[in-house]
Amino acid sequence: MTTLNRSTYRRLNNLNQIPSVWEGDRRHLSANVESDYNGQKECIVWVDGSQGVVRAMDVVGSEVGPEAIVRTLLRAMEYPQGPVKPGKPQKIVVRDREIQFYLRGILQDLGIAIEYVSSLPLIDELFREFEEDQNSQPPNLPPQYATPLMEVAEEIWRCAPWEVLEEHQIISLEINKWDIQTLYVSILGMLGKEYGILLYRSLDSLKQFRASVIQQQESSIEQLEESFLKQDCLFITFERTEDLFEEYDEDLDLADLSLSEVEPNFGNIHPLEGLRASLFEEEALTVFVALTALNRFLRQHRRRLSIDDIPKINSNYRITLPPGSETNQVVSVKVATLPDVTEELWEMASSEGLVDLEDEDEDDEDDLLPDLRDDLIPPDSFVSLDMVTWEMMDYFRSNLDSIQLTESVLKTGDGFPVILIQTSRPKAITLIEQIEAAGGLDKIFFNPGEDPFESDVYDLGILQTKNGEMYLFGEFSQNDSTHKEARKKWDSRTKKTKGNCGLLVARGVKGASKGNPKLPDMMALFSAKFISHEEAGLGTLQRIIQLDWE
Repeated sequence: MTTLNRSTYRRLNNLNQIPSVWEGDRRHLSANVESDYNGQKECIVWVDGSQGVVRAMDVVGSEVGPEAIVRTLLRAMEYPQGPVKPGKPQKIVVRDREIQFYLRGILQDLGIAIEYVSSLPLIDELFREFEEDQNSQPPNLPPQYATPLMEVAEEIWRCAPWEVLEEHQIISLEINKWDIQTLYVSILGMLGKEYGILLYRSLDSLKQFRASVIQQQESSIEQLEESFLKQDCLFITFERTEDLFEEYDEDLDLADLSLSEVEPNFGNIHPLEGLRASLFEEEALTVFVALTALNRFLRQHRRRLSIDDIPKINSNYRITLPPGSETNQVVSVKVATLPDVTEELWEMASSEGLVDLEDEDEDDEDDLLPDLRDDLIPPDSFVSLDMVTWEMMDYFRSNLDSIQLTESVLKTGDGFPVILIQTSRPKAITLIEQIEAAGGLDKIFFNPGEDPFESDVYDLGILQTKNGEMYLFGEFSQNDSTHKEARKKWDSRTKKTKGNCGLLVARGVKGASKGNPKLPDMMALFSAKFISHEEAGLGTLQRIIQLDWE
């Protein structure tokens, strides 16, 4: 058993001995108590029974040994908390025999009696009040709305509005319910630092905060914090899950993580309330309606929102409230871009040299043209037109966690034609989750595309999900002999399988298996139907900006 140093004994013996009895104990804490310990937690407490004060308290992990009890006790003697002086007691009482014997061995030269008792009334009362306080705390989200809010948060993460909108590009949400007329949306994340959505209750609050941040670039942390707390808004932000804090580099961009590796946080900021990391019932419904409407708006107009000079766009949505909310289960929301406000905030920032003033003169886009997205396939992915043998297909059916496969696929020809996407594991997980959220994969086709500034003609590889979204998975020059040969084999194989094909997602793009993933690297397989570009009916698409075809 470890003992105290002789110098420590001498120092403790120099303390005044107080004619009092101290209670000491170590007890389990509920899982919702915040601390630096992610696992089970215990609280060590020492109470002066004569004065009725807590002299020292610590929260430790359950696996920590009995030495922690002594450390807390020594602090209670030499550096007590509260309005009491240093000193040592005449007697200590505990309700655990092991703790009693352990303390007797450690403190035997200090002249302190260590006794066992069946109960500790002061500590019992302290923990009873502590548990009552914990139970009286409202949950971060109303229980009946927690699941719908988490689901709409997941949709926002998949939609990734920060990829198309900057903080100064403001959208209004006219709700007219729960004492909220209009919310003003500012998106966080374009800079790759913080990801989230601020829902301001007034335009003045939004403008005042942005003006204060610009004016206080060289201000102290205290001044910036004061400006932050003067906002009037609801919010959702995204952070890494706690169990990943040690696994990933702190500089890692959250956008590189999969949906399962981030968690949303909801809350409220008000000048008189400060920051509150929770939502009450009406606030929860407001945020649910706002995020649902915003998500629909972003998906419907993503292409038009991705240009610098966002045009005036208005859309109306009817949002069904979660079960158990109100008799009127539908809320009408008007969502609109605010070009004038966006321009005002842009000029505010540019006047302070915070933005690049280089303008790009781009024409507005035609609503009737198809919305071809490029945010499904991660950058730097390895993409190829490939094939898997029928034996591998049988292996996939039994071993892949994510598989969507048409059972009626005939085993004809050399094998099953697939588009192989190989990327990093976190990005592969996000890709898989996004396809699954869209209901799965529906069609694969190649569409002609041309660049008006070049003579080259392209084969645009396109995936269409069950919800009708179309995603670009590759641009292949029709003058490329390698692609010509791969396309010839693809057409031959899909003809033999009567159009049945698939998308195979693999990890390991930076490893030795890049371009040739092994079976353990395979993560998901989605079947689809290969169609001709005539069936797709898009006509020849033209490049208007990089990776944006119409």
